[in-house]
Amino acid sequence: MNNAFYFLLDTVFNLYLMVVLLRIWLQASRADFYNPLSQFVVKATNPLLIPLRRVIPSIGKLDTGAVVLALLVSALKMLLIQLLLAGQFNLLAIFTGAFVTAVKETFSLLFWVLIIRAIMSWFSQGRNPMELVLMQLTEPLLAPVRKVIPPMGGLDLSVLIVLVALQFLQILLQSFFIGLL
Repeated sequence: MNNAFYFLLDTVFNLYLMVVLLRIWLQASRADFYNPLSQFVVKATNPLLIPLRRVIPSIGKLDTGAVVLALLVSALKMLLIQLLLAGQFNLLAIFTGAFVTAVKETFSLLFWVLIIRAIMSWFSQGRNPMELVLMQLTEPLLAPVRKVIPPMGGLDLSVLIVLVALQFLQILLQSFFIGLL
């Protein structure tokens, strides 16, 4: 029974955390605000983010309210999972787990956005609003790779190279966090 509740908690919190992280990414990349995907993200995060922004000001281009919201969502997830599985909680484990969860979900979000963009590029004709916002999100990551390794024979390897680098960083950070704990 606990496994089913764990699955449900993990899934719901990870999905909402990805939406909050996507909001941070959309703002950082200055993606089209009026895009339907951007509007969904704004409407899904505004109820929790607007009260936080009244208390936590932005620092330059960084929406610190959204960063704090991402960490709060991660911390709440860790708290509920600890209460569900152990019946008690450890504050240090919650804060450490919240940070690790946010970083892990950031990598997961990057992975899925790159995969979706690559798959859409095979079928789309370039007039899809979803493809436009995905391009605005991923182009800053892919353009430097394309400068070093241009498309060969019509095949763009930049997504593959960024995915491999992303996986390498994720494994490196995972071993670092395991070393700390």
